[in-house]
Amino acid sequence: MSKSDKPLFSHHEHALEKAYEVCPECGSELSIKRGKSGPFWGCGNFPTCSYTRATIEHERVDDQELPGSECPLCSSVLAVKQGRYGMFIGCSNYPTCHHIEHEAQHEATDIACPSCKKGHIKERQSRFGKTFYACDAYPKCKFAVNHEPVQGNCQHCGFTLLLKRNMASGEKLQCGSKKCSEFQK
Repeated sequence: MSKSDKPLFSHHEHALEKAYEVCPECGSELSIKRGKSGPFWGCGNFPTCSYTRATIEHERVDDQELPGSECPLCSSVLAVKQGRYGMFIGCSNYPTCHHIEHEAQHEATDIACPSCKKGHIKERQSRFGKTFYACDAYPKCKFAVNHEPVQGNCQHCGFTLLLKRNMASGEKLQCGSKKCSEFQK
């Protein structure tokens, strides 16, 4: 094959031509679009047609029952399931029973909430995986701190919660009140 007998388009262009897809709802061309969650296939006839599809199809994991486990609400077997936010353990009798096993929440040495005085401070995880400590009476009480709480009174203002801080000079205690925030001696 001489240089003049070269095909008009390369192998790569030919592969792109095969990737052309049609919208199953309206018959228009699908194209790859970008969204906040990444790329996806979207209908070219948008906004008239709002068909979308993920670019990568993820495998669905079937529910796997956990032998010897029992739902505390309906006594059915618990199962490992895949949900919107990842894997979790829930009742196999869903949708009749909505029980979900939550990770054990760590209580920070049973410290009473200094704000509402009814709840207790518990360790929580933000949606980004960062640890913080908040009152378990949420949403009525919105008290929260970013550092591990310690029972004690501030020497400056008398606030009933101190925070354990790891500083370059070592571990120090700081007042848990946002107005004071003084380090203890």
